[in-house]
Amino acid sequence: MNNQKLEVVCQEKDLGVLITNDLKVSQHCQQAYNKASKILGLINRTIEYRHPDILLCLYKSLVSPHLEYSISAWCPHYSKDEKLNERIQRRFTKMIPPVRNLPYETRLKKLGLWSLEHRRVRADLIEVYKIICGLSSVKFDTFFEYSAYEQTRGHSLKLTKKRARTELRQHFFSKKSR
Repeated sequence: MNNQKLEVVCQEKDLGVLITNDLKVSQHCQQAYNKASKILGLINRTIEYRHPDILLCLYKSLVSPHLEYSISAWCPHYSKDEKLNERIQRRFTKMIPPVRNLPYETRLKKLGLWSLEHRRVRADLIEVYKIICGLSSVKFDTFFEYSAYEQTRGHSLKLTKKRARTELRQHFFSKKSR
């Protein structure tokens, strides 16, 4: 490019998201886990007064952004990556004494949190809404098409998935079977 050789690299960080040459997100999930784990460990070591409101505020402002930044772009599709990131939130909820011994789902309800999987689905749905309503620069027909089936219940905005030929495309947010 412009008479300069381009360097071949295995991974590159763009806008904070680690992109590998195979376009898999495992390394980015590991990196997000490491950052969030370090911050959670710092909170655990330094905060003595463990009131749920204080810990929740610290978690939401310092830890959660590492796990959720640009999630629509790098949503993990391997269960090992999903479990890795969910492990941080499990660890956080166990730091709070009143709910420490409850099951994970109960801890989330008591603290008013959603699982990271639920938050990813919500982020995907918001992105789809923006695309459908023209609030995004992404063109609708790039990822979706309206259902050709005439007898739709409820409304005319039923979507169908376009056929995916590669494994990478099958795991993109418009192809999820949620």
